[in-house]
Amino acid sequence: MIRVLIVDDSATMRKLIAASLSADPEFEVVGEAADPLQAREAIKALNPDVITLDVEMPNMNGLDFLERLMRLRPMPVVMVSTLTTRGAEITLAALELGAVDCVAKPTAATPRAFDALPEKVRAAAGARVRAQRVAAPAAASDSHFTPGDHVVAIGSSTGGVEALLTLIECLPANCAPVVITQHMPATFTKSFAERLNRACAAEVREARDGDPLTVGKVFLAPGGDSHLEVDGVNHLRCRVTPGPPVSGHCPSVDRLFESVARTAKARAVGVILTGMGRDGARGLLSIRETGGRTLGQNEATSVVYGMPKAAFEIGAVERQLPLEKIGPAIRQLINREGPR
Repeated sequence: MIRVLIVDDSATMRKLIAASLSADPEFEVVGEAADPLQAREAIKALNPDVITLDVEMPNMNGLDFLERLMRLRPMPVVMVSTLTTRGAEITLAALELGAVDCVAKPTAATPRAFDALPEKVRAAAGARVRAQRVAAPAAASDSHFTPGDHVVAIGSSTGGVEALLTLIECLPANCAPVVITQHMPATFTKSFAERLNRACAAEVREARDGDPLTVGKVFLAPGGDSHLEVDGVNHLRCRVTPGPPVSGHCPSVDRLFESVARTAKARAVGVILTGMGRDGARGLLSIRETGGRTLGQNEATSVVYGMPKAAFEIGAVERQLPLEKIGPAIRQLINREGPR
C-alpha cells in the first residue's frame, strides 16, 4: 500500500486527486492539507510515502516548502502544476530541487490530465530521493577537447531534470553536438532548454526542424506530438516531425537513438539516464550494434532505475556509471581515450 498526502489549497483539486488515486487499491490517501503549514504537521503525524504538492498556495508557496522539505526531510514529491509559462518555470525549479515528477492540472482542453497521476505516484514511491543538489559552475572551454564529427545523444525521463543539469554542466563550450530527448510536457521544454542554457558553457535550445548539428550546440526535443531525430549524411541536422508515440512516448528516446545509429554510426555516443519504463533501450542497442559507444546511469544514482536497467539487461550499455562520472566519460570517449 502506497500512503499519499495531498497538498493543495483547492478543495476541488484535492477531491480530484483523491478520486484518481483511490480508484486504484494500491493507494491510500492518508491525509489532505490546504497549505504548507498544515502539510508540515500532517507529514509529522502521518509519515506518508509520497506527497502530491501544488505549486501556488497561501502562507508559503510550494517551491519554498519543497526546498525546506528536501533539505530537512527528503521524501518523494509529485508536483501538481498548471500548464502556464509561470507554472512551467516553477515546476522545473521544483524538479531541480528534487521533486520526482510533475503532472498537469486538468483543464477544459485536457480533462484527462490526471490519468497519468497513479503511475507517476507509483514511480515516486520507489524513487531514490536525495537532498537538494548544489549547482556547480558551468564548464569552461576545454582546449584539449577534440569533438571531431561525433554526435552525443542523451535520453531521460523521471528524474531527468536534475540529472541533465548535472551532466550538462560538464560540457565545455566547444562540445560535440548533443541531442536530448527528455519526457516532458510541451509547455515545459522551452523553459527547460533555457534553464540548461544558463547552466552550460555551450549553447542549449529547443530543437527546430532543420537545425544543423554543429560544435558547441545542444538541442532539446520539444515536447508534444513530435519526435526529434537526426538526419543527413555529410551534414547532420535535426528533424522534428509529428508522429504517434513510440515505446509509449512522444518524443521518444528510441526514435532519437535509432536515427543517430543510422546517421552517425561509429561516431555516435549514446547515453541513457534515469527514467521509468523501457524507452531508449532498443535504440541504445542500435547505437552499440552500429559501432557507437554507449553509457548508462547506474542504479545507485538513478531516481528511477527503469530505462537504464532495461538497456543494461539487453546488452545496450557498454559502461554503467554514477551520474557525476558520465560527463567526463563522454569527453573521454570522444577524445578516444575510453576503454572498450
